[in-house]
Amino acid sequence: MSETAPATVDSLFEPPVERWERLSPKYLTVKLISIFIWWPILIAILMAALWFTLPTGWEWRSPLLVAAAVISLLWLAWRAIRAPFAFRRWGYAERDEDVYITHGLLFRQLTCVPYGRMQLVEVQAGPIDRLFGLATVQMVTASSTGAVAIPGLDRADAEAVRDRFINRGKHLQAGI
Repeated sequence: MSETAPATVDSLFEPPVERWERLSPKYLTVKLISIFIWWPILIAILMAALWFTLPTGWEWRSPLLVAAAVISLLWLAWRAIRAPFAFRRWGYAERDEDVYITHGLLFRQLTCVPYGRMQLVEVQAGPIDRLFGLATVQMVTASSTGAVAIPGLDRADAEAVRDRFINRGKHLQAGI
């Protein structure tokens, strides 16, 4: 899904091309499902640990647990509210010799990966991703940071991106 970079985005973090690719809208649904599955499980584990570690007769036990529950619900709400905003900040742009990836809500990031630095290309998909027909294309590079990933691509787009990266890497005689 191509679109022009939004005018409100800081130009420092825009790829230096007119159009950039966005993630699949289904990826936002997957992120929200993950938030409402994994965070409540983690919160329940932490609440149980807090319940069992506090002394039984401790007079602050109940108010502390209520405060922890309220903070946990606020955290869950914050994660769910910020997910669409963070989703909109993801984008990538392919050029002849490199690919740009931009993301981040509070801490913005623009990464340029030259195809000549790629060591290998991986495609990953968890169970929820597969259910929605999504995948992540990850490029492992020769840099010290290791890898750069583009999550939330439709299966067909992920296959095409994977193949383009591999072909361009071969053309530029990269390590793949």
